[in-house]
Amino acid sequence: MIHTTSRVLVSDLREHLGQTVSVSGWVNTLRLQSRMQFVVVRDHTGMVQVTHKRSGEGDEVEAALEQLTSESAVRITGRVVENPIVKLGGLELVPESVEILNRAETPLPIDEHTGLEHRLDWRFLDVRRRPQAQLLFAVQTTFEQGMREYAYAQGCTEMHTPKLMGTASESGAEVFELGYFDRSAYLAQSPQFFKQMAIAAGIDRVFEIGPVFRAEPSFTSRHATEFTGVDVELAWINDVEDVMAFEERMLTHAITKVAEVHGDAIRETFGVEVVVPTTPFPRITMAEAQKVLRAKGWDPEGIKEDVDPEGERGIASYVKEETGHEWVFITHYPTSIRPFYHMRPADNPGLTLSFDLLWKGLEVTTGAQREHRYDVLLKQAAEKGMSTEPMQDYLNCFRYGCPPHGGLGMGLGRVLMVLLGLDSLREATFLFRGPNRLTP
Repeated sequence: MIHTTSRVLVSDLREHLGQTVSVSGWVNTLRLQSRMQFVVVRDHTGMVQVTHKRSGEGDEVEAALEQLTSESAVRITGRVVENPIVKLGGLELVPESVEILNRAETPLPIDEHTGLEHRLDWRFLDVRRRPQAQLLFAVQTTFEQGMREYAYAQGCTEMHTPKLMGTASESGAEVFELGYFDRSAYLAQSPQFFKQMAIAAGIDRVFEIGPVFRAEPSFTSRHATEFTGVDVELAWINDVEDVMAFEERMLTHAITKVAEVHGDAIRETFGVEVVVPTTPFPRITMAEAQKVLRAKGWDPEGIKEDVDPEGERGIASYVKEETGHEWVFITHYPTSIRPFYHMRPADNPGLTLSFDLLWKGLEVTTGAQREHRYDVLLKQAAEKGMSTEPMQDYLNCFRYGCPPHGGLGMGLGRVLMVLLGLDSLREATFLFRGPNRLTP
């Protein structure tokens, strides 16, 4: 079929008043009355009402509209007419031809009352039917664009590191093992070692947005077995403060962009005000954080050197009260709960030059200055009882002039969750992967 009229998006219809245009989209709702037929058609930019007066036998438009079902894909060609009574932008489309591109089966498997888990089974319909979900991915795109803009302006090179590894990374825990020809391979739980190899390769500042895999049997609202990580590694740093400063500026730049482009839509759709943070973000050491929490009666069993999610929320509310800030870096984690490659301060080897970044009480980032001296790395690995043999390729990077460096890993979904006030990471991910979900 030859189309003389090219597609016009619903959001652009006002520019075509009085003209004949084609609108392509999905049937949102139908009201087929005895004299009139009303169909609301939705595309990714909005909705328009199609209004047709029945004229009886031989009316092809009437017959086609009669066959429509909710969520059918259609192309409707008609005249754009102003009608102030119509709630959808005061416009309607008077159809001249109706093409059913793909008629949706009925009834639909989900509706507006369907629970989250069942909606995830039909995620394509769920995203298509809900403006919140459409907006989420637009916000994600703008947020990533903002981070990339900042990273590029700071001289970062965007890298793509392997997701298949010959040995289990870091501690060997929480990795997925898979068959690889005649041997085993593992899915990368972090691009950490590869980022550091890029630093050793003379690439000054490294940036990556890519998949991360964690074999954690966690069923919380903030865990996933596959998620999108935002990773940065910076060479020739003076100390870990350089890494924190880079991150807070990158986030501020990206959130400013989101506020400019989507602030009104986010307020309208999610009821959330996008607040651009001021820099620097507050910092508190782990020791101070524990002191503050214990003074407030926080005393979970078995937690001596870390804070649990309840503690993280407690610290966030304390910092908000003290400073008015929604973000806080917790710094100087004990060596016992940090990887062997985190640098330790010379005057206090029981601590690491590391941090977590919390936003409204949710941990969104982990970062640190890395240990770049080969002999120290070997010593720290031995202290943790680790065999260095499987890591020899990684350790070789530090034998031939590796500069001081540090970096961070951020969970993109967690940031979107807090940004839009969502209850679960499942909502902030297109196709969620968890211990009980490998489909669709």
